[in-house]
Amino acid sequence: MDRNYYLYIMTNKYNKVLYVGVTNDLIRRVYEHKNKLIDGFTKKYNIVKLVCWRK
Repeated sequence: MDRNYYLYIMTNKYNKVLYVGVTNDLIRRVYEHKNKLIDGFTKKYNIVKLVCWRK
């Protein structure tokens, strides 16, 4: 069974902080970031904008 994974880069409102992540469900993961559903780095630094992604 092949799985698709996505490498993605996100930033905050002012493009001052970058976050790089890997996921198998890009839409779900971006939703989690934007709605601050998971505690940690992205919630602390308000990472909300998807900059780039690759499959």
